[in-house]
Amino acid sequence: MKKLIVLLFILTAFISNAQENSSISERFPVFPDCEGQQNTSLETCFYNQVHDFVYNNFKVSDALAEKQYKGSVIVLFEVTDQGKFVVQYVDANEADLITESKAVFGKMPQVSPPTYNGKPTYSKYTIKINIPLQSIAQIQAAKEAEAITQSNSKRYFPNNKELNEVDGINYKTFDKPQFESHLNIPFSHSYYAQFDDEMNQIGANNHTSSKPFAYADVSKYYNLKAENEKLYKSKSGWWGKKLWNENLVEIQGEDYWFTLNPILDLQLGRSQSDESNSTFVNTRGIQFNGGLGKTINFTTTIYESQGRFAGYFNRYAESIKPSGGNPAIIPGIGIAKDFKSDAYDFPLAEANLAFTPSKFINLNLGYGRNFIGDGYRSLLLSDGASPYPYVKLNTTFWKIKYTNIYTWLKDVRPEVTLDRTYATKYVASHYLSLNVTKKLNLGFFESVVWTNQNDRGFDMSFVNPIIFYRAVEFGSSSRSGNALLGLTSKYKFNNQVNFYGQFLLDEFSLNDIKAGEKSWKNKFGYQLGAKYFHAFNIKNLLLQLEYNHVRPYVYAHSEPITNYGHNNQSLGHNWGGNFKEFIAIARYNKGRYFADAKITFGQRGLDFDDNANYGSNIYLDYDVNRPLDTGVNIGQGNKTTIFIADLQAGYLINPATNLKLFGSVIYRNFSPNAETLTDFKESTTWLSLGVRCDIFNWYFDY
Repeated sequence: MKKLIVLLFILTAFISNAQENSSISERFPVFPDCEGQQNTSLETCFYNQVHDFVYNNFKVSDALAEKQYKGSVIVLFEVTDQGKFVVQYVDANEADLITESKAVFGKMPQVSPPTYNGKPTYSKYTIKINIPLQSIAQIQAAKEAEAITQSNSKRYFPNNKELNEVDGINYKTFDKPQFESHLNIPFSHSYYAQFDDEMNQIGANNHTSSKPFAYADVSKYYNLKAENEKLYKSKSGWWGKKLWNENLVEIQGEDYWFTLNPILDLQLGRSQSDESNSTFVNTRGIQFNGGLGKTINFTTTIYESQGRFAGYFNRYAESIKPSGGNPAIIPGIGIAKDFKSDAYDFPLAEANLAFTPSKFINLNLGYGRNFIGDGYRSLLLSDGASPYPYVKLNTTFWKIKYTNIYTWLKDVRPEVTLDRTYATKYVASHYLSLNVTKKLNLGFFESVVWTNQNDRGFDMSFVNPIIFYRAVEFGSSSRSGNALLGLTSKYKFNNQVNFYGQFLLDEFSLNDIKAGEKSWKNKFGYQLGAKYFHAFNIKNLLLQLEYNHVRPYVYAHSEPITNYGHNNQSLGHNWGGNFKEFIAIARYNKGRYFADAKITFGQRGLDFDDNANYGSNIYLDYDVNRPLDTGVNIGQGNKTTIFIADLQAGYLINPATNLKLFGSVIYRNFSPNAETLTDFKESTTWLSLGVRCDIFNWYFDY
């Protein structure tokens, strides 16, 4: 227990308040005999002076002296910003030694205090006192005599030396280096909205469509560290600082830093639809972030979760269940197991390793999600599907950011599962973002999906980042691959109003377009949107309007395994194909308080129970049971109207982990023209209260 306490005190000695100056210079306290010395010499002199003062003043009690006591005393002490010594903790087996240690350190002379960037500060130190006592000179003389004896002897003497490499590691005051690093900022629409206006100023030579951002990308326009510190509560105690302001563990040394935090998502709620149903989410996890030098950053997060959701969400999760007996796939999370009789268990792990060797190149190896676009939705690449392994290469120069993403995906349908192993497919995507003018940005997207047919595996033809993927796929396997093309745009009307859009082309037939018969082959979608920052000159009020329009059979393919999907979820828009959708969003924050409101109104064309494929389900072969070749319109099939109102408000508990206390209400009205076994008229009101680390997007608007 004592050693645990010692370790705890040592740990807390590493955790200290942040300083704003990134050029850090720390100096040990200075005894008069150490004046003029620097760095390692000053450190050695300081400890020697402390040791000799203890030797000259420490009195071992008669009782201990009579029994020739041998042992050690560990003293944890602080030197204040006035240069005074204050004992924090003493670890010893005898009460007399503890009392005497405190008495000796109480006699310590006042010294020049430690400094940080030239300013006096406090710092904590550790010293080990061996009993019987020896001076530094005696210790050195004994070492030299022992060395001579051993060198002249033919006998081997056991090596009991202890190196000082571990105890001699220098730790710096934690200066929040993550805010200047190439660590990815966890992608949350609500959190990104806080600096979206700064990132979208006229003339900014950045590229906001490729997400998640790195802290280094944002810090050029928005002082994340300063804004974070504005929210700090005045807390002096360790528990208060950790709860309200800081990471649980934060360590910084020479060219490295680490943070460790618990991750929580604890919710209780009730869903009112055809019958009352209690809901809950119970997520516990841990997140470890760090940086090694200026080129390597990493994050890893492990979640253990159980939950039960509103009825419509449970049914959707079960409708996309994998083969093999597991009951559901939680959208955006992954495969779930049964938990008790009416809930799910859904563990998850995410990680990213970023290597940034120069200002031009950034390489990411990860297991997670990516997003391309400036809107709430993305038609090109969304974060609504389960995490997946990926390699991501960002190249930034001049007015260009060029992103290549290589991913390994799973098809978990029974039709392609062999020997209880899910089928693997691959996607190579690239996205070129160009700032044409100080107001106009254009982006060009291309993606190819292929499978392991003929043991093709990951096709190295796509590794070249600057090659045209569609041409490679046509030459390699024109019948088995699936290619998608996309265009994005953004126009900054002024610093408060931005317009954005996307166009997705899955397949295209010029002859059918000329015929004007609305052929099924014309598979495309588009997005139109606008953002109004500090709306009506109300600071931090963001208003957003967005329209999404996706024709039937988009994202699907004649070989369902090569569709644009992963784990039975779309990699593009969460709804798949055959829909149109209007979204209105308002976000507001003031200090630690926040509120988000979202209204979604859409029309979808779902399938009936007659097995006909009307183009909504991207996991169906579009050449099988397609009822129409021409006259194909959005909403064909079982036309369904969806209205969702989502309101959330709360209080930010800890800005370091984005831990929020919140309440939310979701109202959903689902109204198909014809009721089927799976799709029927339903109104749901879902109320929830909880605390959550807002580090990824939960999408409940299905």
